[in-house]
Amino acid sequence: MKRCSWCEKDEIYRRYHDEEWGVPVYDDRRHFEFMILEAAQAGLSWLTILRKREGYREAYAGFRPEVVASFGEAHIKKLMQHPALIRNERKIRASVNNAQRFLAIQEAFGSFSAYLWQFVDGRPVVNCWRQEGEIPAQTPLSERISQDLKQRGFQFVGPVIVYSHLQATGLVNDHIVDCFRYRKLENIARK
Repeated sequence: MKRCSWCEKDEIYRRYHDEEWGVPVYDDRRHFEFMILEAAQAGLSWLTILRKREGYREAYAGFRPEVVASFGEAHIKKLMQHPALIRNERKIRASVNNAQRFLAIQEAFGSFSAYLWQFVDGRPVVNCWRQEGEIPAQTPLSERISQDLKQRGFQFVGPVIVYSHLQATGLVNDHIVDCFRYRKLENIARK
């Protein structure tokens, strides 16, 4: 079975690739989870974050943005000591800030999902990459969303992080065309 080669290093990567990466997400809690994890990943490998995912789930109250938005200074200091997290103060503080901004978007648009999917007119962007080297790190779409999020007060949402989010949550299908997941996700996009 042909897969994108980036996932062949580790079983956690393969499972993530085969079951999650590129599947369209409409659930706000899942979007918030990926926002937290993608920001934590900045400068690190995604595999490192996947290995810490359960620790993040526990520390971030099951990725409930309304709970994370209420984290005060004492809780932030506790998170900075949490052994299962990337203990980067800027990233941790950004996660609380972003939770507050996330709630503002939910209020303004009805859901974060509705806000995000409007940028692609509600349908995933299906790319046709033959080799992984063709896949960009960022695109004009991710630059536009990044700029909008920054204007709304989000942090750690540069165009590369945003593009990773779009790939992870299925707004963009960046599986190579020979990967078995490409056609499955392309069929979802056509429905």
